[in-house]
Amino acid sequence: MEINFKMIAKCLFEFEDELAKELRELGALDIKKGVRHVSFVGDIGFMYKANLSLRTAISILKPVFSFKISNEEDFYNELNAYPWENLIDKDGTFAVESTVNSEIFTHSRYVVFRTKDAIVDRFRDKFQSRPNVDTDRPDCQVSVHIDRGNCEISLNSSGDPLFKRGYKTATNIAPINEVLAAGLLLKSGWTGQCDFLDPMCGSGTILIEATMIACHIPPNINREHFAFQNWEDFDQSLFEVIKDSALKKVRSFNFEIKGYDKAPSAVEKATQNIENANLSEFITVKRQDFFESIKTSERHLHMVFNPPYGVRLDVDIPAFYAKVGDTLKRSYPGTSAWFMVADLEAIKHVGLRPSRKIKLYNAKLESRLLNYQIYEGSKKAAKQ
Repeated sequence: MEINFKMIAKCLFEFEDELAKELRELGALDIKKGVRHVSFVGDIGFMYKANLSLRTAISILKPVFSFKISNEEDFYNELNAYPWENLIDKDGTFAVESTVNSEIFTHSRYVVFRTKDAIVDRFRDKFQSRPNVDTDRPDCQVSVHIDRGNCEISLNSSGDPLFKRGYKTATNIAPINEVLAAGLLLKSGWTGQCDFLDPMCGSGTILIEATMIACHIPPNINREHFAFQNWEDFDQSLFEVIKDSALKKVRSFNFEIKGYDKAPSAVEKATQNIENANLSEFITVKRQDFFESIKTSERHLHMVFNPPYGVRLDVDIPAFYAKVGDTLKRSYPGTSAWFMVADLEAIKHVGLRPSRKIKLYNAKLESRLLNYQIYEGSKKAAKQ
């Protein structure tokens, strides 16, 4: 009989709704939204499926135990008393990660060191030998989450964050995180039912994520490794069944997906990453300045892009965003255009009224995802 257990999928701030929806569609049970995470229930096969298929998750944690703490000594003693030998081989390897929101501990690195000490000391006392720390590919990745006086210990089943999809070998100066790109696309309502354009495609992340959504391709199918593959109870044959089942849901795509960039180096990198993702047959990338481009079809166009912010790439914000607005208005009738801005002053320079503004964060930058509906002729005429 298969046993269900609680899991926690971590996500970026403000993407809890998208992650909960993904989990519902995958078939998770008892879904509960938190801040930057969604908890759910499933069996071990579902844990494999969640790692393979969730677009907006950063990692999938399996909680092991929790306890209350009022000081550092409590923390060490609780960890040291836990039977880690049931999870970690004394000759194996482990690593520790932590997130901390507490007055007892003010530094996450210190929590990592104390956790390692407690685990290693237990092994030394019981077996006179100890597992080694391996931060690259440990047999067991321990996740410590401290929120005020509550401490939850989990195993990270993903290992490397799930935005490391496995297709991106070439990046530009300011690459967008793959999980953020997928989240923007889902927030924009992209499902693959029309033509798509990223007019400032950089190294191609948004194009690749858009194609995987349109074709129902599992986002992490190109990953070489998940942490759960090192666990003693890893079931290789079940994992293959889950993978095959996910790939059977892949569908064909009957519209165009295109990317532009004015930098030859970006076009080259995007082409390489698209090839790595085995998506060359679906995506066309060419060297093109968006401000000198026009819409090439009368069909409806869905546009999502991540313009430069003036943080890592130097741009004249007022002039740049005025040109974005002018280009959309002049050259892209029949388009739903979505893009993210981190400089909130930039919005007024676009010169168009956004139909939606969604608050987000790109790393620690407070941002807005904007939507502009560019109608054929006037908005009034379009409505009539």
